Amino acid sequence: MDRREFIKKSIALGLGAGLTTFFGGAEKIFSEDNDSNIIPDLVAIKDGEADAMFDAGIKAMGGMEKFVKKGQTVVVKPNIGWNVTPERAGNTNPKLIGRIVSHCLEAGAKKVYVFDNSCDYWNYTYKNSGISDAVKLAGGTIAPGNTESYYQEVRIPKASILKKTKVHELILDCDVLINVPILKHHSSSKLTIAMKNLMGVVWDRGFYHQTDLHKTIAEFCLYRKPDLNIVDAYYVLQKNGPRGVSPDDVALVKNQLISTDIVAIDAAAAKIFGVEPNTIPYIKMAHDLKIGNMNLSQLKIKKISV
Repeated sequence: MDRREFIKKSIALGLGAGLTTFFGGAEKIFSEDNDSNIIPDLVAIKDGEADAMFDAGIKAMGGMEKFVKKGQTVVVKPNIGWNVTPERAGNTNPKLIGRIVSHCLEAGAKKVYVFDNSCDYWNYTYKNSGISDAVKLAGGTIAPGNTESYYQEVRIPKASILKKTKVHELILDCDVLINVPILKHHSSSKLTIAMKNLMGVVWDRGFYHQTDLHKTIAEFCLYRKPDLNIVDAYYVLQKNGPRGVSPDDVALVKNQLISTDIVAIDAAAAKIFGVEPNTIPYIKMAHDLKIGNMNLSQLKIKKISV
């Protein structure tokens, strides 16, 4: 048995025992809505492969054609921060990213770019995460984010701390921004989800950490909110985030969330992880800034089992 197969089998044995899943302990806060003609605020999918769950979820959201029009340029922003394999849950699932790129192109996108400002050396990270190959196979374009020359300064309206920052030029030029984080533990922010994933589109992440991490994460969303957010919770890194230490840190959960509301999706993802959204400061701050709604009981949420 090779190393990768060993990791897969180890995770499948249930290394994540005790992790609250969206369709378990957190499910009771959501009401069922069987009206298929109503587009939900958030779709929660379980029990499938990452690509198949997205197929079902985006259909429930009205199809990718609702978000991507013919001739548009799309940026897909996964987490590609770490030089680890998909089973280690440091990066977004490559099957999911490949399928998102395919849906965008099928909807008529002129170009679909995928990039991140990686923490580990970007060439190795893009390759060993599996994302580079998945994107190329689907017909998308991998773009680097590793040098400051790719970034331009922007002003953040109504921000009290993050009043300006340098943002990757692809974000400035794209018609559609699709944000695809992986749900995982983080030693500083408690959780990495959709809002924190946008730290990968700025150059100076050190300012966030040195100033007020939670407030800067929330305030960046005053500049630009993604048109669509997809949270990958197929593998979930329960501890030692954001990179993880061993396969024992990972749970096989097989959940996925889709929403246009970046605050709502982070709140729901926190529930998957087993914590209350209001215990994650940036979620509460973003809610108070009216960036989105963390009160999940007020939202129309559709649940799908694949």
